[in-house]
Amino acid sequence: MSRTLTLGYSPCPNDTYIFYALTHGKLQLDQFRIEERLEDVETLNQLALADQLDLTKISYHALGHLRDEYALLRSGGALGRGCGPLVVATAPTEMAELKGKRIAIPGKLTTANLLLQLYGAGYEELLILPFDQIMPALQNGDAAAGVIIHESRFTYQQMGFYQVLDLGSWWEEETGRPIPLGGILAKRSLGTETIAAVDRAIRQSLEYANAHPQQPRDYIKSHSQELDDDVINSHIGLYVNDFSLDLGTEGIEAVTTLLQRAEARGLIPGCDKPLIVS
Repeated sequence: MSRTLTLGYSPCPNDTYIFYALTHGKLQLDQFRIEERLEDVETLNQLALADQLDLTKISYHALGHLRDEYALLRSGGALGRGCGPLVVATAPTEMAELKGKRIAIPGKLTTANLLLQLYGAGYEELLILPFDQIMPALQNGDAAAGVIIHESRFTYQQMGFYQVLDLGSWWEEETGRPIPLGGILAKRSLGTETIAAVDRAIRQSLEYANAHPQQPRDYIKSHSQELDDDVINSHIGLYVNDFSLDLGTEGIEAVTTLLQRAEARGLIPGCDKPLIVS
């Protein structure tokens, strides 16, 4: 009899696109069945820290605190170029002017916050909100700026906001690496065989979506903050790429670079366990 594994992922179009086949009976799964739980990424980070999920999407910032108990999978994540978080404000400004001022972020353990802290000191006055509440908070004057992710990247200009800094572009220029945003983790206690089977199934799920891109559409729209087809297509096109199928050497090097820099700044603890279970 196959075992049930809990899988957490976000309601954002890239995740619902990737995991549609896996959670809708489109794949032949012999070793396990999936019980999904959809939450915003910071909630998933906290659930993983509380040891509540067998498998989960997480921010790479959170991975820095989870490496003892969880291993990174090669498939299903969000990593690439030109897809990083943006610092925005209601009026044109510079990053230096934001030092010491309140900045809204989509979660303490998000990669968005990690990149903000790696960018430089002086950005520690934070207002933590769900990602879709950041721009309304700026309009209300609750913060001087905000770090936006997900669909907000595609709508901030039409809502009257100004880009202060593209944290992803800064990272790429600083390191020459693509930006690791979120990955998929599996509990190390599941064992090498099960972890490998899950990794294969996630890749197959994405391959299915790529082969049948219209099938997940209703599922995607039922969970998306934005229902506009162009926004959904742009979101999937930006965050789902070859790295989502397999991190590969370049992707793993990018993740390792991020974690090493975070360790050097004392933002995450060290860990001597292998990042990926082979």
